[in-house]
Amino acid sequence: MFRVEFGKSGKYCDGLSRRHFLQVGMAGMGSASLSQILHAKANAAQNGIPAKDTSVILLWLDGGPSHLDTYDMKPEAPSEYRGIWNPIHTNVPGMDITELFPLQAKCADKFSVVRSLHHNTGDHFTGGHWMLTGRGGVSGGSTPGRNPSIASMATKVLGPRDPGMPAYVSVPYASSIGLRPGYFGGNFLGVQYDPFETGSDPNNQNFQVQNLSPINGLSLQRLKDRKDLLKTFDRLRRDVDQSGMLDSMDRLDQKAYDMVTGEKARRAFDLKSEDEKLRDQYGRHTWGQSVLLARRLVEAGTTFVTVHFGGWDHHWNLQSGMESYLPRVDQAVSALFEDLAQRGLSEKVLVVLCGEFSRTPRMNDGGNGGPPLSQGTPGRDHWGNSMFCLLGGGGVKGGRIVGATNRLGDAPADRPVRPGHIHHTIYRVLGMDPEMHFPDHSGRPTIAVDHGEVISELF
Repeated sequence: MFRVEFGKSGKYCDGLSRRHFLQVGMAGMGSASLSQILHAKANAAQNGIPAKDTSVILLWLDGGPSHLDTYDMKPEAPSEYRGIWNPIHTNVPGMDITELFPLQAKCADKFSVVRSLHHNTGDHFTGGHWMLTGRGGVSGGSTPGRNPSIASMATKVLGPRDPGMPAYVSVPYASSIGLRPGYFGGNFLGVQYDPFETGSDPNNQNFQVQNLSPINGLSLQRLKDRKDLLKTFDRLRRDVDQSGMLDSMDRLDQKAYDMVTGEKARRAFDLKSEDEKLRDQYGRHTWGQSVLLARRLVEAGTTFVTVHFGGWDHHWNLQSGMESYLPRVDQAVSALFEDLAQRGLSEKVLVVLCGEFSRTPRMNDGGNGGPPLSQGTPGRDHWGNSMFCLLGGGGVKGGRIVGATNRLGDAPADRPVRPGHIHHTIYRVLGMDPEMHFPDHSGRPTIAVDHGEVISELF
């Protein structure tokens, strides 16, 4: 079996390093076979699901941002609910957002907001698993993931939009509530469907993607010669193999080989080649440069990119936290929508912004169970009964509000939406059949999305 050796890299939560990832071959023996995937694609075409050349950028707000302080403000609610900031008008009549989002207010016609999303859990891990896999079943007391991420399932079936690019990438890393790759991972599909992680900060002056070059002393020509030789040695084994395992190994090997030897991925990851003014527009901080890198990746042919924005667990000191974080989000998100539009990519790239849950509509006293203000200034606690999700591009219409919460913002009052609705919508954009089944570890078929439907108002 062909193996590409790389330098040192960080470990996954299961102890597998990136080097092991590229050597593991067919690690997920419960995953769907190539014939099953081709059959599913044929069924999708028969069911009227068109093949597409679209991609998704998921901006993941790890820790849970408050909907009342961002996209679903309640200026008429009592002060302990409405919070600290005022709403401002956007360029879409009736679509007001926080005053800390002045840049997004100028491009609100390019995105829509779901205000009635909910899964009714305040547990970080349960909420994260719901939002990233479409299912519950985990908790703070039992954190290991039980299902593949929606991105792992989609990219297993669809692959990359360009064969020289990785299908699924996380910038700078995949992390759900401190777990890596956590609920972004392939789970029973196998670690080969975990995201490729850049592993370093795109805002660093010497940013360099891990695992994108051969080890010292192994030239690209030697790499090619070695691969050709191993193909010859493998021919006899392939002739007698009836399981399809070697073909699956070949696909993993080819992905590694294409990334190391091809120029496409190298160019896409090279942020230094980007225009300096555009880099400034996204923001010279980790989040801004990570989002810019995500745009470069989908433009080059990656199907699904996640970007990690961490640190949203504001039980206290909400004001200082949000006044630090929200301007960075505003800058990166607005720059992304403007950039996609200028490049003619608005219809090809869906942008999704969300976290695992929201925060309590009623602000606390900053005591966290102790005396008021003993931990800091007031904040908000965990809340999964009402939350938001921003979506724009990829055929999703902009300037729309889906659903509404009640007067205090603590529950949906109109058009309740669950995580499965978001996932159906994402798969609609990608051309992925949400009814495809994947065998789990026991061989039991598991449907990609088991609840909800496409949010039709967005199309």
